[in-house]
Amino acid sequence: MRFFPVAAALLGAALLAPATAGAEEGDAARGRTLFQRQCQACHQALQPRHGVGPSLQGVVGRAAASAAGYNYSPALKASGLTWTPEVLQDFLGAPTTKVPGTRMIQRVAAEQDRRDILAFLAQQAAP
Repeated sequence: MRFFPVAAALLGAALLAPATAGAEEGDAARGRTLFQRQCQACHQALQPRHGVGPSLQGVVGRAAASAAGYNYSPALKASGLTWTPEVLQDFLGAPTTKVPGTRMIQRVAAEQDRRDILAFLAQQAAP
């Protein structure tokens, strides 16, 4: 009878694993809604045009401060960053900590919100 608690624990862990994996990937549909609420006032992702902030179309994998036609801060130009999912995750969580002197001050506090926004942005290919 000692095996029952162990088997129950293993079964419980197996059932929770898919939910955890899905949460780490992000929900692009939820990310779109979050983007529209929190980011769209300054950034475009569906259109290749700049607003107050640069267009984020094709941002995942792009070098920071490299979208043609946008006047980036000197700090972002000098950052040497490439917008990998990990770097974007850090930047969105604390932009002024990741790049002191950046003009972007809006942060996305919740890690899952950042994952969801990044999942949405990853679907927006460069023009």
